[in-house]
Amino acid sequence: MVYFGVKCTSEKESNPMSSTSEQNVVAVINSNEDIVESIRLILGDAGFVTVGAHLVDFKKGRQDLVAFLQEHNPRVIVLDIAPPYEENWNFFQLMKNSQEISGRHFVLTTTNKKILEGLVGKTPTIELVGKPFDLDDIVKAVQKMMKA
Repeated sequence: MVYFGVKCTSEKESNPMSSTSEQNVVAVINSNEDIVESIRLILGDAGFVTVGAHLVDFKKGRQDLVAFLQEHNPRVIVLDIAPPYEENWNFFQLMKNSQEISGRHFVLTTTNKKILEGLVGKTPTIELVGKPFDLDDIVKAVQKMMKA
């Protein structure tokens, strides 16, 4: 079944390795293409291999999230939880709970950090960054998640 562009399966699919399947791959997923590119550039300068995607492409089914993850095999996913918060939170929950996402770490960006902290709680696989943020905050959060 596909929901918001995320295929939900009962069996774990194979994860073919690609040229970007190194341990330091970071996927940047955001609704703003300029933000995707800015974060990709700063993370690239910090030594990470980065791939980017537009959130709406996954949600509308124009791009397959599972195929994207299998192709690039990111260890960390930088994802924006933006308005509409409930819709994007539900998308994140669907992603996080799918078998294809298991073992990956997240850096979540949001303008609503206080509420998100209450929803996420303390977890070693998720780092929250509130907006407005300095791009160095993203680099530090990704570095922390790479070590987790």
